[in-house]
Amino acid sequence: MQKTIQKQQTRARRHARIRARVVGTATKPRLAVYKSNQAIYAQLIDDTQAHTLTAVDSRKVNGDGKLEQAKAVGTAIAEAAKKAGIEEAVFDRGGFRYIGAVAAVADGAREGGLKV
Repeated sequence: MQKTIQKQQTRARRHARIRARVVGTATKPRLAVYKSNQAIYAQLIDDTQAHTLTAVDSRKVNGDGKLEQAKAVGTAIAEAAKKAGIEEAVFDRGGFRYIGAVAAVADGAREGGLKV
Protein backbone atom coordinates (compact mmCIF):
# COMPACT_ATOMS: atom_id res chain seq x y z
CA MET A 1 0.00 0.00 0.00
CA GLN A 2 1.31 3.42 -0.85
CA LYS A 3 2.31 5.58 2.07
CA THR A 4 0.05 8.53 1.12
CA ILE A 5 -3.03 6.32 0.81
CA GLN A 6 -2.25 4.71 4.16
CA LYS A 7 -1.90 8.14 5.80
CA GLN A 8 -5.25 9.25 4.35
CA GLN A 9 -6.96 6.09 5.59
CA THR A 10 -5.50 6.44 9.08
CA ARG A 11 -6.66 10.06 9.31
CA ALA A 12 -10.13 9.02 8.13
CA ARG A 13 -10.30 6.36 10.87
CA ARG A 14 -9.19 8.89 13.51
CA HIS A 15 -11.78 11.35 12.25
CA ALA A 16 -14.52 8.70 12.41
CA ARG A 17 -13.64 8.03 16.06
CA ILE A 18 -13.80 11.75 16.85
CA ARG A 19 -17.11 12.18 14.96
CA ALA A 20 -18.66 9.37 16.96
CA ARG A 21 -18.32 11.56 20.06
CA VAL A 22 -18.53 15.14 18.77
CA VAL A 23 -21.96 16.37 17.63
CA GLY A 24 -22.93 19.94 16.85
CA THR A 25 -26.35 21.50 17.41
CA ALA A 26 -27.87 24.80 16.35
CA THR A 27 -26.97 26.45 19.68
CA LYS A 28 -23.56 24.76 20.02
CA PRO A 29 -22.31 23.88 16.52
CA ARG A 30 -19.29 21.80 15.60
CA LEU A 31 -16.18 23.77 14.63
CA ALA A 32 -14.71 21.46 11.98
CA VAL A 33 -11.14 22.07 10.83
CA TYR A 34 -9.53 20.68 7.68
CA LYS A 35 -6.04 21.42 6.51
CA SER A 36 -4.60 20.76 3.10
CA ASN A 37 -1.13 21.50 1.78
CA GLN A 38 -2.30 24.87 0.45
CA ALA A 39 -4.92 26.13 2.91
CA ILE A 40 -6.73 25.58 6.19
CA TYR A 41 -10.52 25.56 6.39
CA ALA A 42 -12.92 26.02 9.32
CA GLN A 43 -16.70 25.51 9.35
CA LEU A 44 -19.43 25.80 11.93
CA ILE A 45 -21.81 22.89 11.34
CA ASP A 46 -25.23 22.06 12.76
CA ASP A 47 -25.30 18.24 12.63
CA THR A 48 -28.97 17.93 13.57
CA GLN A 49 -29.99 19.59 10.30
CA ALA A 50 -26.77 18.68 8.40
CA HIS A 51 -26.26 22.36 7.58
CA THR A 52 -23.12 24.51 7.45
CA LEU A 53 -23.79 27.74 9.34
CA THR A 54 -20.64 29.60 8.31
CA ALA A 55 -17.25 28.83 6.80
CA VAL A 56 -13.88 30.57 6.48
CA ASP A 57 -10.63 29.54 4.82
CA SER A 58 -7.07 30.85 4.77
CA ARG A 59 -7.26 31.86 1.10
CA LYS A 60 -9.47 34.81 2.12
CA VAL A 61 -7.60 36.03 5.21
CA ASN A 62 -4.27 37.81 5.60
CA GLY A 63 -1.22 36.33 7.22
CA ASP A 64 2.44 35.75 6.40
CA GLY A 65 3.00 32.18 7.54
CA LYS A 66 0.74 29.18 7.89
CA LEU A 67 0.37 29.63 11.65
CA GLU A 68 -0.59 33.29 11.30
CA GLN A 69 -3.11 32.39 8.60
CA ALA A 70 -4.56 29.64 10.80
CA LYS A 71 -4.92 32.03 13.72
CA ALA A 72 -6.60 34.57 11.42
CA VAL A 73 -9.01 31.84 10.26
CA GLY A 74 -9.91 31.16 13.90
CA THR A 75 -10.51 34.83 14.58
CA ALA A 76 -12.59 35.20 11.41
CA ILE A 77 -14.76 32.18 12.25
CA ALA A 78 -15.34 33.61 15.73
CA GLU A 79 -16.47 36.93 14.22
CA ALA A 80 -18.79 35.12 11.81
CA ALA A 81 -20.19 33.11 14.73
CA LYS A 82 -20.89 36.29 16.69
CA LYS A 83 -22.81 37.69 13.71
CA ALA A 84 -24.85 34.48 13.60
CA GLY A 85 -25.54 34.70 17.36
CA ILE A 86 -23.35 31.73 18.33
CA GLU A 87 -21.26 31.92 21.49
CA GLU A 88 -20.13 28.30 22.00
CA ALA A 89 -18.87 25.50 19.75
CA VAL A 90 -17.43 22.01 20.06
CA PHE A 91 -14.06 21.50 18.39
CA ASP A 92 -13.58 18.83 15.71
CA ARG A 93 -9.91 18.54 14.79
CA GLY A 94 -10.74 16.37 11.77
CA GLY A 95 -8.36 13.54 12.61
CA PHE A 96 -5.36 15.87 12.62
CA ARG A 97 -3.06 16.21 15.64
CA TYR A 98 -3.86 19.15 17.93
CA ILE A 99 -0.61 21.01 17.22
CA GLY A 100 0.51 23.71 14.82
CA ALA A 101 -2.14 25.10 12.49
CA VAL A 102 -5.03 23.12 14.02
CA ALA A 103 -4.26 24.42 17.51
CA ALA A 104 -3.78 27.94 16.08
CA VAL A 105 -7.33 27.88 14.66
CA ALA A 106 -8.70 26.95 18.09
CA ASP A 107 -6.60 29.63 19.80
CA GLY A 108 -7.70 32.26 17.30
CA ALA A 109 -11.35 31.31 17.82
CA ARG A 110 -10.93 31.61 21.59
CA GLU A 111 -9.25 35.00 21.22
CA GLY A 112 -12.12 36.07 18.95
CA GLY A 113 -14.58 35.35 21.75
CA LEU A 114 -15.87 31.90 20.82
CA LYS A 115 -15.98 29.35 23.64
CA VAL A 116 -14.33 26.23 22.26
